Amino acid sequence: MTYLSKTLIFCAGLALAACTNPDRFDNGNSVDLNNGVGAGAGLAGSAQDPTSAAYFQQVVGDRVLFEVDQSTLNATAQSTLAGQANWLMTNRDFTAVIEGHADEQGTREYNLALGARRANAVQEYLISQGVASNRLRVVSFGKERPIEICSNEACYTKNRRAVTVLAAGLGS
Repeated sequence: MTYLSKTLIFCAGLALAACTNPDRFDNGNSVDLNNGVGAGAGLAGSAQDPTSAAYFQQVVGDRVLFEVDQSTLNATAQSTLAGQANWLMTNRDFTAVIEGHADEQGTREYNLALGARRANAVQEYLISQGVASNRLRVVSFGKERPIEICSNEACYTKNRRAVTVLAAGLGS
């Protein structure tokens, strides 16, 4: 056996010996980041933290959907927006940009206008629920930012939406 072979076998033996004690780094100061509950429970910024943007997006709901060529808020949309308004009233350190979107049907110009009407409908509803208007901005992307790309109703339905995007630390 050559010197190199013996050295490699020796190093491999050392590496394996180092792996035999799984608690070698536990000095008694370990922290349970989950507080004994499911992953992410109670962590700041997680979906379980009611003051986080993740909670707003995943639990309250950050988007509402619209019917074809409509900017009218249906009952489901109003329910989601009532939750958004309540969250925004409680968490005053956030501002929001309301994005209006449309499906791929129609011209670019028509869909930009339709997206603007949808974003404005959401903004007006949030203001009517007590959210300060200076905390809300609107922007229309029309059909330029689809979340589903295909030419069928299942995709169109998901793309006809308004999304409330939060920004932290800018509220009044």
